[in-house]
Amino acid sequence: MAKPKTLKAEGRARTGSGVLKQMRREGFVPSVIYGGGTENKNVKVHAKTFRDMLNNAASDSILVNLEIEGGDTQLAFLQDVQHNALTREILHVDFLAVDQNTEINANLPLEFVGEPVGVKEGGLLEHMLHSIEITCLPNDLPESISVDVAHLDIGMVVNVGEIVFPEGVKPVMNDDVVVAIVQKTRVAESEDADEVEGEGATAGTTAGATEPEVTSEAKADKE
Repeated sequence: MAKPKTLKAEGRARTGSGVLKQMRREGFVPSVIYGGGTENKNVKVHAKTFRDMLNNAASDSILVNLEIEGGDTQLAFLQDVQHNALTREILHVDFLAVDQNTEINANLPLEFVGEPVGVKEGGLLEHMLHSIEITCLPNDLPESISVDVAHLDIGMVVNVGEIVFPEGVKPVMNDDVVVAIVQKTRVAESEDADEVEGEGATAGTTAGATEPEVTSEAKADKE
């Protein structure tokens, strides 16, 4: 299961856009903590520390122990990260206050396990999904979801309903959604097509040999 990260947060006053820009220049990210049956708390977190936390995490679905200036600690779920569209600078972060009984929705990466039988025979494993949305309690949150694909032969698929999820974890999407499929490669398909054409040409030659063309001279001799 995913262990909560620890992140320090400092309180901040409700301020205008000019002060927020200055806050970012000083190396902080304006943030808010909401939910949990309490009033929203405006805080700021150190930008570099937050970026490092994201870079070292398997996904953006992260549980955080926020150590708030003044001695309070709040378990929170990273709900949203806003970026500058051009520079990718982190502009704002939303944290959802939770406890161990709060059900959360998370988008987790899929980890494909095993080499499919069909790939060993020349097929190609295609990932239709790279991540999956799940719901669980904070204590049950995994870092990723494993998908066993070793049994897949060419033409076979694995769907959401076939994934073995950790205890306490449930998928949000329907069971029949395809996660991965083993396809024939284009080279193999081309070779199959050439083989079929070759068999057709051979059959045509054989048919021609059994039914020789009768020339006009031969017809005259018979007459």
